[in-house]
Amino acid sequence: MKLDSIKCLTGVVIVSLTVSLVVAAASSPNIVIIVADDLGWNDVSFHGSNQIPTPNIDALAYDGVILNRHYVPPLCTPSRASLMTGRHPMNVGMQNDVIISDQPWGLGLDQKLMPQYFREAGYRTHLVGKWHLGFFRQAYTPTRRGFETHFGYLGPYIDYWDHSLQMNATSARGLDMRRNTAVNYDARGTYATDLFTTEATRLIRTHNTTDPLFLVLTHLAPHTGNEDDPMQAPAEEIAKFAHIKDPKRRTLAAMISRVDVSVGMVYDALRERKMLDNTIILFYADNGAPTVGIHANSGSNYPLRGQKSSPWEGAVRGAALLWSPLLTRKGYVSEQLIHVSDWLPTLARAAGIRNIPLQDSAIDGQDQWTALQSGAVDLKPVRSIVMNNAEDSCHFSSYVKHGWKYVNGTCSDGEYDGWLGDMVQPDQDELQLSDADYYKQLTIPGSIGAALNLSREQAEKLRAEATLKCAPHSPDDIPCNPLIAPCLFNLHEDPCERVNQAAKHPVLLATLKAEVLYYRLRSAKPRNQPPDSRSDPARFNYTWTWWQEELEARQTAADIALASLVAEVVLVLFAVGLALKLCWCYCRQKVEPSPAPKAKT
Repeated sequence: MKLDSIKCLTGVVIVSLTVSLVVAAASSPNIVIIVADDLGWNDVSFHGSNQIPTPNIDALAYDGVILNRHYVPPLCTPSRASLMTGRHPMNVGMQNDVIISDQPWGLGLDQKLMPQYFREAGYRTHLVGKWHLGFFRQAYTPTRRGFETHFGYLGPYIDYWDHSLQMNATSARGLDMRRNTAVNYDARGTYATDLFTTEATRLIRTHNTTDPLFLVLTHLAPHTGNEDDPMQAPAEEIAKFAHIKDPKRRTLAAMISRVDVSVGMVYDALRERKMLDNTIILFYADNGAPTVGIHANSGSNYPLRGQKSSPWEGAVRGAALLWSPLLTRKGYVSEQLIHVSDWLPTLARAAGIRNIPLQDSAIDGQDQWTALQSGAVDLKPVRSIVMNNAEDSCHFSSYVKHGWKYVNGTCSDGEYDGWLGDMVQPDQDELQLSDADYYKQLTIPGSIGAALNLSREQAEKLRAEATLKCAPHSPDDIPCNPLIAPCLFNLHEDPCERVNQAAKHPVLLATLKAEVLYYRLRSAKPRNQPPDSRSDPARFNYTWTWWQEELEARQTAADIALASLVAEVVLVLFAVGLALKLCWCYCRQKVEPSPAPKAKT
């Protein structure tokens, strides 16, 4: 073969490979994940309540897939760790409680995270909003863990307006808002939900569409702010919910409504950039709402039992939906068991990423893309087991297998064990949005529903299917006190956990108990660390920062300064000594007589 022919063939191969890579990158779907913090099952209207309308979220649900059995850990940090790693929190040491901002621990650096996989595959990766996976050292922060950019906060929550965090009574109030690694002071005074929405839409509008986009938008709302002013929303938004008598829940409605507006704005930005046809949008709640107790926001998980920080369905069965034109079947309610750890392998499969390592545990992430995309009812379920958690801070276990749920132990001496959301249901004399008004809001001009041409018939059908229907409490209910003995529920027949069947099925109870023990024994050692008072923002210009590095840098600087000072002192002493010696020699020479000349012989 002639040299010219070889060169020509080589050139063709290189061009073909380049074109293939460009085409592959262009065909990879954009991934947009939107997470609401402490959002209740009953606080999105596609689950049947008209009290807090969420028309944009609902429209995506009705046109996509309503994930009616989407499970999450019952707390923020474990839930986010599971999303990022595709692992169960128990298997990465993140199962116990949450990271408090003055505690020096985080998600292990030995874990490869979701944005790292997507970035390696050619995606542009961005995080907007909450992190909450550790920041005591920079190595644990988002831009060191696969995200090209991060705009948001590092800890558990902040004030909605000034973005400060008062961690405890002994620490100072510190700013927690960053653009990448730099403290951001300019954002003060802007409502957090609006701030994060503006950043997310900016990223979409400036995105180079030759590359696929991986965007995670993790809202603060409707989590409470600092304890001195926990419930915050713009006055004009609160005014829209004058029909809600409870002032706290009225503000909650405004907080959730602003998240719904955000979803609409993100959708519009994608539409403007003509990116929607190749985009997957995942929306979900990181855990159930805390109706009472710490960080209570009056959220409702009704008719599910319990709330955040508990072993019950109200803590772990979260509101969720998946929307994409890439779905072969859309507009249905999925009853597939899905755990938040499943999203890494599932979205990676959708993106054509094949290097996700298989886990050796049935409770870790499983690829659900084929099942969700096709929506086929005759497919064998991908997942049959959900380990909600088995942890030591509250000493409880919550485990589901083939629809049977095992509960042993609980938090706060049972304070969270009731059907708490019922107390925030509207009174009989409270004005209600009618069904007609609700469906009208769903398709008002400019809304997602209008853009998707949603019909009321379709929305009504799916809403009815997604609404849980539990029989009223009756004498047939068999009570459960997991502080005394383990409990057993059939979730298919009893999703509201009212009939304890432990006595009826002792062998099954013992089997599930043994399986929980098996997973406990194989779990990783919890990474939790006690508070470090050196983290106090007062030490760092009243900002929360990676204090261990800052203190080490200060110590290094102090050591260098001390060494420099010692060197200078030594030099000065040496110079003084030399000068004194020279002076002494000179003076001695002047004072001592010259030696007499020797006599001649």
